[in-house]
Amino acid sequence: MANEFPYKASSDRYSQMPMFYNRCGKSGVLLPKVSLGFWHNFGDDAPFERSRAICRYAFDHGVTHFDFANNYGVPAGSAEANFGRLMDEDFRPYRDELFISTKAGYLMWDGPYGEWGSRKYLMSSLDQSLKRMRLDYVDLFYSHRYDPNTPIEETLQTLVDVVKMGKALYVGISNWPLEPLKAGAKYLKEHDVPLLIYQGRLNRIDREPITEGILDFCKGEGVGFIAYSPLAQGLLTDRYLEGIPADSRMAQEHFLKSERRTPELLEYLHQLDEKAKASNRSIAQEALKWVLDQNGVTSVLVGASSVAQLENNLQTIF
Repeated sequence: MANEFPYKASSDRYSQMPMFYNRCGKSGVLLPKVSLGFWHNFGDDAPFERSRAICRYAFDHGVTHFDFANNYGVPAGSAEANFGRLMDEDFRPYRDELFISTKAGYLMWDGPYGEWGSRKYLMSSLDQSLKRMRLDYVDLFYSHRYDPNTPIEETLQTLVDVVKMGKALYVGISNWPLEPLKAGAKYLKEHDVPLLIYQGRLNRIDREPITEGILDFCKGEGVGFIAYSPLAQGLLTDRYLEGIPADSRMAQEHFLKSERRTPELLEYLHQLDEKAKASNRSIAQEALKWVLDQNGVTSVLVGASSVAQLENNLQTIF
């Protein structure tokens, strides 16, 4: 069947399997230590063939986990839609080797049912995501943020039901505070759909999952933890050591503000650069390694604007 498609995955893609994967909590799921996130660089504002090359390179090198949300891409939803095209043109023969996740929680459409955590929104959003990605189910579906105004039982029962309906195999929670997370994990366990994983922002600068006790809770409960923004959206790289490049995310003053490039940060980056060079690593590799070394972390999510960038990040593991 694979020969009917122009893309044939590398026969060596699992050659590093024992050291490349971590068990996700107490589940049967193994995730690559470095997973591919589709927040940026995979929407309609990015060259499609570049996105294709990055996805192929990732899978050829054992990255089986692709992470989405309904609002990823410019415009929102375009990252999922572009991946749907890649599923049909490249990855359909490998569907059972891929672990695909998506999320719902942030604004997607007008009106009272276009965001947050109601059953109406979550169900509608997942149906739309499946249609965009041209999938019958996702492997993992997240509540993307805690909704303080919707009864927590409504949000959690929806997660239970999407599994029982066959639209998702596992469920996750992202960006929830600790106490709602504890309640959520308890509810899901009692309803026979245990929480697989928590997704939170964790890097050398942003350490809230550690300081707030979320990582310890997940570890104690047998719940996996996947870190997003492990490079602090590019701050923890050599990109801003000497200035703000014109084509950088910081220059756009959108997701990454120039005010974050403080003298204190620059001093820290230069120290990190010296440490990384002493270990024959880049700042980015050193930053990724720090996250992966935290007890309880299953995987880190990295974005990529080029194959070379992804290649550099994957070297962290070896």
